[in-house]
Amino acid sequence: MDMEPVHPPVPPRIQFRDIPEAGIDRALSLAYLVFHESPEEEKRKHHHDLLLGCTRIGAYDGDELVGFLAAFPFTVSVPGGELPCPCLTFVSVAPTHRRRGVLSGMLAELFARSAADGAPIASLWASEDAIYGRFGFGPATLGHTVEIDSRRPLALRITPDDRPLRLVDPSDAPDLLGEYYDRTRTDRAGRLARGEAWWREEWLVEEDEEDDELSPPRVVVLGDHAGPVAGYAIYRTKTRDDAPGLVRLDELEADTPAAAAALWRYLASIDLTGLIRAWGRPLDDPLHLFAADRDQVRVTGEFPALWVRLVDVRKALESRSWAAPVDVVLDVVDDRLPANAGRHRLTASPDGCAYEATEAPADLTIDVRDLAAGYLGGTKIDAFVRAGLATEHTPGAAAALDGALRTVQLPHTVDEF
Repeated sequence: MDMEPVHPPVPPRIQFRDIPEAGIDRALSLAYLVFHESPEEEKRKHHHDLLLGCTRIGAYDGDELVGFLAAFPFTVSVPGGELPCPCLTFVSVAPTHRRRGVLSGMLAELFARSAADGAPIASLWASEDAIYGRFGFGPATLGHTVEIDSRRPLALRITPDDRPLRLVDPSDAPDLLGEYYDRTRTDRAGRLARGEAWWREEWLVEEDEEDDELSPPRVVVLGDHAGPVAGYAIYRTKTRDDAPGLVRLDELEADTPAAAAALWRYLASIDLTGLIRAWGRPLDDPLHLFAADRDQVRVTGEFPALWVRLVDVRKALESRSWAAPVDVVLDVVDDRLPANAGRHRLTASPDGCAYEATEAPADLTIDVRDLAAGYLGGTKIDAFVRAGLATEHTPGAAAALDGALRTVQLPHTVDEF
């Protein structure tokens, strides 16, 4: 979709309302038209089943469906806890109705529902970066693509954990991995709660929908049957005619750097393979430091992952933890949700947070999209000041806010939706 004007008028005949269950197939047909897809029946059924559990908002021109978005009712970890967070997907506008305010209207409807339901943030993965900043979304997590040349043993600066590794049947993995994931999920902000269906249908599905030459999922766990899981990796393999085989790593989680090293060393030692490609690794992955040869371990790409929208700035700020004291007056610019806009005094510390309207002069003027990008602790507010996107009226205000927003680990998301 091309960009729309910032405030395009919505023709009175276009109405926004729920898409009933009977209209899901019609909505999917619109999405496939917009995204130029022609999925087979099995994938269509999978999408249909996913949408049964989603909020579904449609834009109707008379009886014609001309816009569609869905939102998963997910929970996302934030510093110090977690929040309900509608996660947008299948955002589609018919090519005949672009630049008519259809997307604006659907998002306004979603934001109103989110506020009413007590969800102070919303999120998405952006198909086109240029679109969603205008609606107040900011890229709150980033990911790295990493490649490892495994034609020789992986050189490490630390000693890997020597506990045993074991392969787990993917059908048994959701219970085992789910328990570990749930225990560690809030160690990083930006991570989605996963139910059993999400594990089975998104992480452990037999055939990868993007590359049918990849093997079924393989699951390796660190730790014997008698003890707790200390880490795991989910991966697939592929033979290649013109090069050594590929290991595609989908997820690796570990309690300690030594546990992570044991899993990386295992992946690099799989017979008949010579390349590990890991998509969506956190920017502060300890691998970058404990790998002894950076020519062997290379970052080949960086990309924005989870985009966050602060639907209710006050509630979002008051619902997260704070690393250090801060007392600043923020002048927030939000032309989509005026209730968020204006000057508010943020007084926060590890003991709590208050955010109240004030007439005091602003210490920092910032767009809501940039505040959202820094909300999880992954992007420095000072960077927006230095880029000319935020204005610091009181020297040091951005640095003080960054110190309070700081998290021990950078936010990270690998669950696409």
